[in-house]
Amino acid sequence: MKLLAIETSSKLCGVSIIEDKNVIDTLEKDNGLTHSESLMPLISNILEKNNFKVSDFDGFICDIGPGSFTGIRIGVATVKAFVDSSLNTTSTGVSSLEALAYNSNKDGLICSIIDANNDNCYFALYKLENKTYKEIIEPIASTYSEMLNKLSTYSDTNITFVGDGATYYKNNIIDNFSKAKFLSENDNVINTSKLALAGFYKISSNTTLDLSPMYLKKPQAQRQLEEKEKNKNANN
Repeated sequence: MKLLAIETSSKLCGVSIIEDKNVIDTLEKDNGLTHSESLMPLISNILEKNNFKVSDFDGFICDIGPGSFTGIRIGVATVKAFVDSSLNTTSTGVSSLEALAYNSNKDGLICSIIDANNDNCYFALYKLENKTYKEIIEPIASTYSEMLNKLSTYSDTNITFVGDGATYYKNNIIDNFSKAKFLSENDNVINTSKLALAGFYKISSNTTLDLSPMYLKKPQAQRQLEEKEKNKNANN
């Protein structure tokens, strides 16, 4: 099964090709360009480099977030277009948090954390057993204190923390989790080939996710508008 995976939810823009569990090629860019400028050239380059066409793929994988609202929409729209133009193909979305969990290959609990600024974060808890990732706490948008409270029942358990949020709040995590483990700095960002692998397992096990953006909180512009309306109504 040959699959094409697209990553656009973070600062990184990436494309990866895998056949079954074997990575054929991966191209990634973090050059300051918007994903709308970077994505299609990356896809064209990786297809030309490996002598593939879009019609050669059995399925497509996309990071559905949480992450950049604009980036997620670009990735989802691109994969939907590929699916619509191809016959007998399948597709799946993969959460950014699950993709991060795949950076750890040691059995046990894995907590993925994405920093959302102003002491807010996205997080989820997974358990890895025999190369299978089981969701223990589904993706949630919360404050860091709320996250720590939800994880408190695991305070004496070995947990591997991954993601830029794990780096940012490493000292706080250590204070609350005596057996906390951390990955290297390079493993705290989404790896497009690991995203592809996560998608492969979802498609193989028929546990695919819809190609719908995973918005765990409303876009900032919408929140500001609602706050403005709320204040306006309060003053009337």
